[in-house]
Amino acid sequence: MKSFIYPLIGLAIILSSLSVQAKTYSITSPDGQIEITIKPGALSSYSVRLSGHPLLQDAQAQLTIQGNDNLDAKVTKVSRNTVRRKIQPHIRQKSQFITEHYNEIKFELANRQSLTFRVFDQGFGYRFSSLETGELIVESEQARLNFTENHKLYFPQENSFVSHNERAYLQRQLMDISSKQFASLPLLVETPNAKLVITETGLRDYPGMWLRGTGQEALSAIFPAKVLKSELKEGSDRNENILKRAGYLSHSKVAKEDSGRDFPWRVFAIAKNDAELLTNQLSYLLADETAIAEPSWIKPGQVAWDWWNANNIYNVNFKAGINTQTYRHYIDFAAKYGIEYIIMDEGWYHLGNVLNVVDDIDVKEIISYGKSKNVDVILWVIWETLDQQMELALDTFASWGAAGIKVDFMQRDDQDMVNYYWKVAKEAAERRLLVNFHGSYKPAGLRRAYPNVITREGVRGLEHNKWADYITAEHNLTLPFIRMLAGPMDYTPGAMTNSQPKNFKIIFDRPMSKTTRVHQMAMYVIFESPLQMLADSPSNYLKEHQSTAFISQIPTVWDETKILSAKLADHIITARRSGTDWFIGIMGNGQARDFTLDLSFLAAGNHQMTSFADGINADSYASDHKVSSQTINSSDKLKVKLAPNGGWVAKISKSEDSDTRGCLSLFNNSAER
Repeated sequence: MKSFIYPLIGLAIILSSLSVQAKTYSITSPDGQIEITIKPGALSSYSVRLSGHPLLQDAQAQLTIQGNDNLDAKVTKVSRNTVRRKIQPHIRQKSQFITEHYNEIKFELANRQSLTFRVFDQGFGYRFSSLETGELIVESEQARLNFTENHKLYFPQENSFVSHNERAYLQRQLMDISSKQFASLPLLVETPNAKLVITETGLRDYPGMWLRGTGQEALSAIFPAKVLKSELKEGSDRNENILKRAGYLSHSKVAKEDSGRDFPWRVFAIAKNDAELLTNQLSYLLADETAIAEPSWIKPGQVAWDWWNANNIYNVNFKAGINTQTYRHYIDFAAKYGIEYIIMDEGWYHLGNVLNVVDDIDVKEIISYGKSKNVDVILWVIWETLDQQMELALDTFASWGAAGIKVDFMQRDDQDMVNYYWKVAKEAAERRLLVNFHGSYKPAGLRRAYPNVITREGVRGLEHNKWADYITAEHNLTLPFIRMLAGPMDYTPGAMTNSQPKNFKIIFDRPMSKTTRVHQMAMYVIFESPLQMLADSPSNYLKEHQSTAFISQIPTVWDETKILSAKLADHIITARRSGTDWFIGIMGNGQARDFTLDLSFLAAGNHQMTSFADGINADSYASDHKVSSQTINSSDKLKVKLAPNGGWVAKISKSEDSDTRGCLSLFNNSAER
């Protein structure tokens, strides 16, 4: 008998292992609408359905770690979990509270990896983890997204891994994109039953994910390999030549006490209608928890910015430029309107040494003057120069009393550059400094761990109007559905010189918008950036006092957000609450529009509303606008008319609110322009 028992037992073990490997697991969102079936193993696959309709079919996921045998990746343990809790973020980008509700399944594999899926009503994410310690080299990661049809997508095509990630969203079909074409994230795929935005979060000590075409109904992930050698281009303090890359993605040292590490979440935001994309919070919910124990010093606000308007200041008795008197003027302007910050952008120090201040600037005097007016100062720096002087520079900035730094021109998201972002965030937080990253990749979770990283660029914004004509109303109405889903975007709105497309001119030092005035104003309600710029000249803002007085009242963080209506590249109507005040912003595309606003979201009783609308001649003179004040209530239906490339914006307050009466006095005797 014994000669038969052992072979039979061995066969049973083999068959059992094959059975486990072949097993399919299912998990749904809390509301049951999203269903994911998963086949974990050496090359894991998963399929996704929304209300029974397929979104992804046999998509693939695999992480290859050097010395780690993917062939030995059978499932050793499966665990499930459900979480429902309310989170109160320090930076209230969309709302005071965020509900976190998901179902989770985690597969532990024999190769000391695990694969976790979390499914929310608003989409899902997955990530790999490793139990390995010591030297950890990730050779490759596979993420292939197989769709069931040749869907349309919005593709931010890139030319290189060295990029500011400031791209237009090209409308293409999946099968039209070859394997030679690739895009930064986030991007959007449009299916017959949903829109799917793909991005990542929890990005740390690892390169960013990009997606390329396949010539088929699929997209495939690619990653910038670790940079082994680079140098600044001759004569440049910012632009690099990448001289050598490794044959792997990342090389980390994992301490034994850490018991391994997690890798980034691959995020899939799913929306049955366009409006749901504007309130999606998955990028925040899947990010690392806050690392700052006491963040109360982090203060959102508005910023008077110098670079876009090229310091074109007039009606003053001093020579405008990069000098102390000019920045005192910015501070006076900011103080007049209650604006919290000014930025001193490029030019205040001799490039190559952030502590070598130019002769016409007295930074300490400027910061001290600002504090006397309750206005703080943020200092612009080049990333590489800061890296060479990190501790000394940040110590010095803090000793001067600076409120933060704007770090520029990183243009990469390989492992070392991602780590640089985390280093800056941590070092700045230790000195109570805000951080605004420009020349950057998209937000990918750092803002939750370090909320002092209060905003970032990685967006094709208003600055492009200085040298190009492609910042259209339709472009502005694409960004919130895709780029803004990843996190705050420093678009830098606020142009006071406005034009319709037929009148638009490219003037680098005297830039204008290719939209109406009120389209620009509505951005302050619709575009999310807890550190929000006023990009135009103080002189233009002072000249346009009514517009400026209104803009300066708009908060940069919110207690509640409601999307009243939205369609990608067509229009957005957003209502946001701060305290008891509501603000409504409407942005339209190149067509004249009529909307009816349902105000049933307001509390009972009468409210006072001050609104800015496109003027009767805004279709030809885009700065034309009309200011109105009226009493309204929740049963009212408001008729709103937008000019081509137009907008509408309003503040609504309870009638008994004394602040509202003060606000309305700013607009007394207002007239159509």
